Amino acid sequence: MGEIDVFAELSDMKMVDYKNTLAIVSLIEVLTEKGVIDNNDIAIKAKTLDLITEHKIKSRTI
Repeated sequence: MGEIDVFAELSDMKMVDYKNTLAIVSLIEVLTEKGVIDNNDIAIKAKTLDLITEHKIKSRTI
């Protein structure tokens, strides 16, 4: 794969990442506006998932 191809693929991946992030933020905003969830719910879930992920990573390296 040529250097230009790598840069083009990286650019495509950045665009996909941006679109996914935008979709997630939009979904959170709508659910918050409708009162389905609040920012505290999001923070708690994010922290929980982060801890689970850290635990899984650490258990693989042992």
